[in-house]
Amino acid sequence: MSYNYEELSFDEARDLLRQWRESNERRSEEIMELWLTVLSENLDKVGNEKHVLLEQVIYAALDCHCYSVANYCIDILSNEFPGSLRVKRYQAARLEAEEKYAEAVEVLDKIVRADETNSAVYKRMIAIRKARGQIKEAIEDLVDYLKKFISDVEAWQELCELYLQMQDYSRAVYCAEELILHQPHNHLMQQRLADIRYTMGGIENMELAKSYYCQALKLNPDNMRAMLGLFLATNNLLNHYKSSGNSSKRKEVWKLCQWAQSQATKRQQEARAAATAPTAPGLSQMMVALAITE
Repeated sequence: MSYNYEELSFDEARDLLRQWRESNERRSEEIMELWLTVLSENLDKVGNEKHVLLEQVIYAALDCHCYSVANYCIDILSNEFPGSLRVKRYQAARLEAEEKYAEAVEVLDKIVRADETNSAVYKRMIAIRKARGQIKEAIEDLVDYLKKFISDVEAWQELCELYLQMQDYSRAVYCAEELILHQPHNHLMQQRLADIRYTMGGIENMELAKSYYCQALKLNPDNMRAMLGLFLATNNLLNHYKSSGNSSKRKEVWKLCQWAQSQATKRQQEARAAATAPTAPGLSQMMVALAITE
């Protein structure tokens, strides 16, 4: 739904911001327009929503690089809540948005010293490390963070990504395995671990990749990436077993490879039949070209 924000009443603007908050919509540009045209002159009418509305406007202003608006809102909150750690987080966010990273870290350090259980502050410090290109230091900080908050799934995902960025695959595998322990029924976690094992290469890793791709497909048969990964992993194993003379293993892998190829081809045909525009038959041709013949 489109709005002419200048024609909205104060109550309509306030209700619209509340709706965006409840649905977790960022809508930074629209929030700034509402603030400048309707809300800034009527802040005293907001009532109990004043502080949460100011927080919403602060982050919208930072997104839009309207630092004067962010400073104005932060000053209001700072005067009402002197010494508040939450307000200090807004100050750090403003400094971070302005790329004043050293000053932002100083503010975040003060918050951590006052409240060591504030996980969001630790994450912001790690994000600043990443923004400054200090990946090694970000990894060290994230490892320390996980010693305190070991069940934080998002932190394990981030650490896995950082290790992959550094091409430290063995440690990335460890993080991916931790993620599976936390979310054993998430097919994407199984697929991620399979992808890493496949990237590492070698027969043992290919066997493990095959197993995790199979588990991902068991959890979600529509996971096309896992299907293609299974085809590629089994294709690599067929090359090995062809030269090693292990006929029983080769027969098992051969059946799995053929099944993955047939399923992927079937899915492409179904997608092509459902599509209004013609699609290129590249996937089927690629798999036929890669397949090992019996």
